[in-house]
Amino acid sequence: MKPILITGGVGFIGTNVAMRLLESGRSVVALDNMSRRGVEQNLHWLRARHPKLFRIEVADVRDTAALARIVPEVSAVYHFAAQTAVTTSMSDPDHDFDVNARGTVKLLEAVRACKSPPPLLYTSTNKVYGGLNDVVLRKRAGRYEPEDAAIRAAGVSEARPLAFHTPYGCSKGTADQYVLDYARSYSMPAVVFRMSCIYGPYQCGTEDQGWVAHFALRALAGKPITIYGDGCQVRDLLYIEDLVDAMLLAQQRIDTVGGQAFNIGGGAANTASLLDVVDALERLNGGCEVKFHDWRPSDQRYYVSDTGLFRAATGWRPKTDVARGIAQMYDWLRTTQAQRLSRKRAGRDSERSSPDLTTAPSETR
Repeated sequence: MKPILITGGVGFIGTNVAMRLLESGRSVVALDNMSRRGVEQNLHWLRARHPKLFRIEVADVRDTAALARIVPEVSAVYHFAAQTAVTTSMSDPDHDFDVNARGTVKLLEAVRACKSPPPLLYTSTNKVYGGLNDVVLRKRAGRYEPEDAAIRAAGVSEARPLAFHTPYGCSKGTADQYVLDYARSYSMPAVVFRMSCIYGPYQCGTEDQGWVAHFALRALAGKPITIYGDGCQVRDLLYIEDLVDAMLLAQQRIDTVGGQAFNIGGGAANTASLLDVVDALERLNGGCEVKFHDWRPSDQRYYVSDTGLFRAATGWRPKTDVARGIAQMYDWLRTTQAQRLSRKRAGRDSERSSPDLTTAPSETR
């Protein structure tokens, strides 16, 4: 069978999707410019475990020539390559637009040029709904929740009007709409996932993106966790394996789900405030230090995905609850860090016991 293309293929989501596909015997081409810190380790894991089925193409999603060469040879496309941080988009909106919007259009054009266009799945964001400032909230038991009982019970649905906020929201929202319009205007098999908070193994979490993993990494390092706002912000958390399940289902059922946008997250059954996540990590780690700073732009105080539309179309629902997911992610990060430390120590010991080859031969005998 033709390989499957994953843009941003050695990032967090790309690595997990690639692993699942490779383990099922499918070949994968990962297109990645290797700009994100930590992805070199993901690349090492993929190459080491599946050397015959995995191929890396070090290129940017805006590279028209690379796309024209690679896209015609693949059977499906998962489009994850992006500028992912709201903060970065605020400081450099031109770059943010160029990668997220223009890069997506370049990929869509490469797909459209194929005689038989491969199905494409694009990962959008809940930020396309803006700050949700019109949703009246109350604070109860250390977390925000909507006054509206329907939103409280099910979350935010796809019927919610789009309201792009911040350059990041604008660039991802623009790409979101381009994917849907290419499906409509050119009959291209494509689907959009508007995603909430995803977490799990292979995530190089930072303060700006991948906050659950970032909190865990800070706890493991014995460093303070910074919370912007009061920590009562609520998100629905989706463990990465459940997201991969949803993505594979979407590709398998592209004939029925194509041309649609779906809100994808843990849903109302898997919500947590930032403080809830800190509490979970404290239990696992034996304590965490927390610092508070001012709110950041367009930080939604409450966002929970109503995943009912995708569930009705495919039967999908998350299998991993928040407590188990955070524990699994924490154990993976702790084990991985211990392995890295062991390799570093082994390297230092080897250097001490090896002869210094930079000295004269008479001194090394």
